[in-house]
Amino acid sequence: MGVFARISSRVLFFINIIVVAAFLVACINPYINPQLWPLLSLISLAFPFLLLLVLAFFVWWWLVRRKWALLSGVALFLGGGAITDFFALRPFSTSFEETKKEGIIRVATWNVARFIEMARNNNRGSQTRYKMLKQIEQVNADILCFQEFASSIRPDMYNNIAAVSKGLNYPYYYFSHDVDGDSLFNGSVIFSRYPIVDTGMVRYPRPTLPEFLVFVDIKVGNDTIRVYTTHLQSNQFRKEDLSKIEELKGVRGNIIKNASYILSKLSVAIKHRSIQADMVKDIVRNSSFPTVFCGDLNDVPNSYTYKKVKGHMQDAFLKKGFGIGRTYASLSPTLRIDYIFTDHQFSVEQCKRITTPYSDHYMLIADIKKK
Repeated sequence: MGVFARISSRVLFFINIIVVAAFLVACINPYINPQLWPLLSLISLAFPFLLLLVLAFFVWWWLVRRKWALLSGVALFLGGGAITDFFALRPFSTSFEETKKEGIIRVATWNVARFIEMARNNNRGSQTRYKMLKQIEQVNADILCFQEFASSIRPDMYNNIAAVSKGLNYPYYYFSHDVDGDSLFNGSVIFSRYPIVDTGMVRYPRPTLPEFLVFVDIKVGNDTIRVYTTHLQSNQFRKEDLSKIEELKGVRGNIIKNASYILSKLSVAIKHRSIQADMVKDIVRNSSFPTVFCGDLNDVPNSYTYKKVKGHMQDAFLKKGFGIGRTYASLSPTLRIDYIFTDHQFSVEQCKRITTPYSDHYMLIADIKKK
């Protein structure tokens, strides 16, 4: 090997060390409270790309200088838990059976983005709303959990409560909302075809967004189960923010200024989510009944938010899915931020995503069964 080749190899190995260090930090990130290190917590967003780099280095050194592959190999071994949280490893799972079997409870969760259009008309938004309602009908779930749900009692606007409860045969529901001057209500909602025997709502503290954690106790046969749903603090990216992100992707504009602005906004949001996640963990852990949690956590599996909320529950997608399981349609193909968790009194029978381009989120469905 010539001098230049030796120098190049050493430089490459030095870069390999930096990548491995960043990867291992990303692996332990779920255990670091963002209240202490908000910017460090953002490394969870880079986890899939760091994982790819570590894998690439491992393969390269295995082919070129095998003993140097040990560094990446050890990192992959140590990061095994983080990898299996990120990537579901069930390649031979059977296709989703649409017909429900006996004893199955079908649960669906979806951030419906206010059904796109609230004013009664026949524009493109209203047509998308109609398609979303048809999708909900076809899924034939027993329990529906929606985030960013909107409904109105004004005659010129859509009453989505009535559209789902009466139009799609979900006679039981809980929608906690504040009455405002426009009579337009927003929040999280749970619909059920089984009787709801109790309900509850917990507000998150300011300055986080005015979202709720809502729950219902549902009578299923002789059993009572508790279902939670919520929408945690979003990053609140507006059109101008998204344009800054696109500029960063294309290495255009004022890179330092745009990056600083986006990182600042992300760090504020992740700090707020950590407060909410701690609350959700304490509340769900004290549930009196077998528990199902559905929601838009606005955070990825390698995050403090995910680790806190999931706790010891089962992640339905990890149990019965395969791959990354992206649920957010914009920005990056690596964003799985919507989840169905169950405690171990349930078995997860099957799970799937519906990747229609209606909302900016994909619907997630799971068939579960009480053990």
